[in-house]
Amino acid sequence: MLLHHRNPYSREVTLEIQEGYYGRRLDPSRPNDPKDQQGFAYPVYVVFLLLPLVGFPFHNVQIFFYWLLGGLTALSVGLWLRFLRWRLAPLPAAAVICLTLGSFAAAQGIKLQQLSLLVAALLAASAACVAGGFLFCGGVLLALATVKPQLAWPLTVWFLLWAASDWRSRRRLVFGFVLPMALLLAAAQVILPGWWRTFAQAVAQYHQYTQNQSVIEVVLKQALGNVGSGASTRICAQLLALFAILACGLLLFRFRRQAASEQGFISFTALVLALTVLVVPMYAPYNQLLLLPSILLLVRERAASPSRVFRLLYFAGVLFVAWQWLASLCLAAGYRLASQQWSLDRWTWPLFTTLTVPIWIFALIFFCALGMRSRHHSEG
Repeated sequence: MLLHHRNPYSREVTLEIQEGYYGRRLDPSRPNDPKDQQGFAYPVYVVFLLLPLVGFPFHNVQIFFYWLLGGLTALSVGLWLRFLRWRLAPLPAAAVICLTLGSFAAAQGIKLQQLSLLVAALLAASAACVAGGFLFCGGVLLALATVKPQLAWPLTVWFLLWAASDWRSRRRLVFGFVLPMALLLAAAQVILPGWWRTFAQAVAQYHQYTQNQSVIEVVLKQALGNVGSGASTRICAQLLALFAILACGLLLFRFRRQAASEQGFISFTALVLALTVLVVPMYAPYNQLLLLPSILLLVRERAASPSRVFRLLYFAGVLFVAWQWLASLCLAAGYRLASQQWSLDRWTWPLFTTLTVPIWIFALIFFCALGMRSRHHSEG
């Protein structure tokens, strides 16, 4: 696009991407060919983030991005800890970083060199800036994160609602978001006039040929099996997602005036990101890095609730999150000490709780938010 002024959404470019990704162009007449057309489905202004790398050999950029995404993921741990106002000693902080980098979400994202990891780091930096009082900077980082709109817009809506509730003291966040967003959109229009129409078409086609599904829909399909049709399962999933959005929206509206330093703002920001993982039409594990602030918050507040039911749910959540490492250690030990084939045949073990974790974390952080609402009423 920048060097040769080609339309990245065009059919010709999509076919060239297929040649690089699959080794050949996909043939619709072959029933066994992959369904994913690998078309470009990002907002066109993503090219401005990648502009500094355009002159380097692709192999060198791959190596650079491998270390960049790993470094940004490690940095996001520190940013979320700063957002939570939780000062950990060096050794526990290093352990959290190692566990994060060793999670399947991070490993998959780094392996695929997914821009979701870059967006997750931008969202962490934006939240840390907002919590630290650097509102304009937080808005700028939030605007840059919209290169993946489905991941950035839920937090954007929450931050803008929060800023609008106290315009005089929080308007810098809105200005920090709107000004660079306007520049990105205007620059995109200059380099590719009418890009938003072809982008909308590319997104619609992307969802059609990938049949993207939310975590809720995939879990429902697995739970119901052959009981319900695909259409009815999708409708049920959409209704559940709508219910979750409305329930969270009511809580967010109720606490929109809280200061960035208050526990309510911190908890509800984590809740919004957990909701994002739950309802976006993509269940890819690498998106689960957005659960990190919720997990850290739940660990910090693990003794806050006296409810026995919540503690049982909490313990189950710990097992679900830790399962990926426990299963991996088991398979690694089996590979080294027993049968290599036995471990290879059971490579899916660490993934058993992949879809359970987002639902469980969302439920736990939502119950924490409800408890905060009850404490707020009792104090009032």
